[in-house]
Amino acid sequence: MSMPPPTRMALGVFKGKHKGAKKGFELLKKKADALKMRLQAMTKEIYNLKILMSDQATEAYFSVTEAGYAAGDFKHKVFDAIDSNAEVVVAAEVENVAGVKLPVFSTVDAGEGKAKDEKSSIGLAAGGKAVEKCGKKFKIFLDAMVKLASLQTSFLTLDEALKVTNRRVNALENVTLPRITHVIEYIKKELDEMEREEFTRVKKLKEKKEAALQEKKKALAVAGIKEQSSFASKNTLDEYDTSADPELVNWD
Repeated sequence: MSMPPPTRMALGVFKGKHKGAKKGFELLKKKADALKMRLQAMTKEIYNLKILMSDQATEAYFSVTEAGYAAGDFKHKVFDAIDSNAEVVVAAEVENVAGVKLPVFSTVDAGEGKAKDEKSSIGLAAGGKAVEKCGKKFKIFLDAMVKLASLQTSFLTLDEALKVTNRRVNALENVTLPRITHVIEYIKKELDEMEREEFTRVKKLKEKKEAALQEKKKALAVAGIKEQSSFASKNTLDEYDTSADPELVNWD
């Protein structure tokens, strides 16, 4: 990874990236935990439903034997009553779990129809209760099958979403965040080194200026002493014009 120029602006940019990556990591971690909990609950629900369906299937098919014993062979009557309109339809909805859309299937009764009316007349001669019981058992078994299909479809969708989320969490935790942290540490180290160099440079420059100022003061002091000594060695009358003073003229 190529390092950016060690500047204050670059440091601010990467600090912002680190903050965003850390926030994203925390959110994805929470999402992964929520999906994992939902997946575990769904696994337990599928397991219990499959055990329950085993008993329901046994009861449903045993009820067919009971209805056949009570009402005789009524299968051809059921087949004759079937038309193009479905009595039970499957409705699909969407459940949102931590941002993941899961399909949810359920059975819906299509209402009264010709086939339903004809099927209700089966067993009027004999074994009506056994036939009705058989229909209810298979209706319960059908609801369980649709629910199991819904759970298994949601399980696959949730499992794939959890894998993608875990990959993103691992990438942020083990790749992105360490890289950004390394760049920030590099920029800080370089900036500290530049500050130390600048401090040393300013210190040396200040020392040179102070030395030059001291030399200048010494030179001025020496020049002042020489000027005072040369002034004191002179006679004030040497430069005085005696011709301009009448008293000195008469004195002579």
